[in-house]
Amino acid sequence: MTSRTSNTPGTAGAFSVGGEYRVNRLGFGAMRLPTGPGAEREAAVTVARRAVELGVTLIDTAHLYGWGANEELLAEALHPYPDELLITTKVGVVRGGPEGWAYDARPESLREQVEEGLRRLRTERVGLLQLHRIDPKVPVAEQVGALRDLQQEGKIGHIGLSEVTAAQLAEARRTAEIASVQNRYNLFDREYEPVLEACEAAGIAFLPWRPVAAATGSDPSSALAAVAAELGATGPQVLLAWLLARSPVVLPIPGTASLVHLEENLAAGDLRLTDSQRRLLDRGADRP
Repeated sequence: MTSRTSNTPGTAGAFSVGGEYRVNRLGFGAMRLPTGPGAEREAAVTVARRAVELGVTLIDTAHLYGWGANEELLAEALHPYPDELLITTKVGVVRGGPEGWAYDARPESLREQVEEGLRRLRTERVGLLQLHRIDPKVPVAEQVGALRDLQQEGKIGHIGLSEVTAAQLAEARRTAEIASVQNRYNLFDREYEPVLEACEAAGIAFLPWRPVAAATGSDPSSALAAVAAELGATGPQVLLAWLLARSPVVLPIPGTASLVHLEENLAAGDLRLTDSQRRLLDRGADRP
């Protein structure tokens, strides 16, 4: 198993988000951090701080994660924020509906959500604000236009999208410059390949969520297990290494509440897949 003690996330390289924030390509997804009181919260604060100590410069959160509690946890752990740290949050989803949440990207609602997020994060400007979902009831131009207006007011640095198609990305770019896209993507789930290709062509950061979930319970005889054994690494580390090799615009944001898993994930930046290993992984993933 690979371990790390350095203060940068391996040698995965860096990417300039929106031409302003040069971040290390291995980031951290904060969704799994417990936000309740007590020992679990203290441990979550420790994990967030340790991520930054280890060189993470991109942390992802959202209003949806605990309805703001995750943002408040990060502020407790990391404020005042280091100059090099980019915290990105997401809006466009509110409480309600049969699943406990509902779309709401009406301009007036987005403005309120952004203002609340700024308060919880204890900042006057969020460097990267992502639209968590496209609201099917509101024209895309109105949703993105509302974020553009907040950007012009200095409350948003850069605008991102989440769970969009290539067509929706193109439509949004007609209203404002888009700095990032956060879609579900990993070795075994490449539905949004066209979106990644569009991001690569435009120099837009692509933040895959659920980057390592497919490693859970993987077959010991699988290509993933074989490559992991060759490298002396874990399955999740190999999946992260595959993502980093897939495109220079890919910025994985694996999440965990465990210090051990945090260090394991970040150590994936030191892995280098050979061409034959990448072909083996791709062939294994393509099998029915």
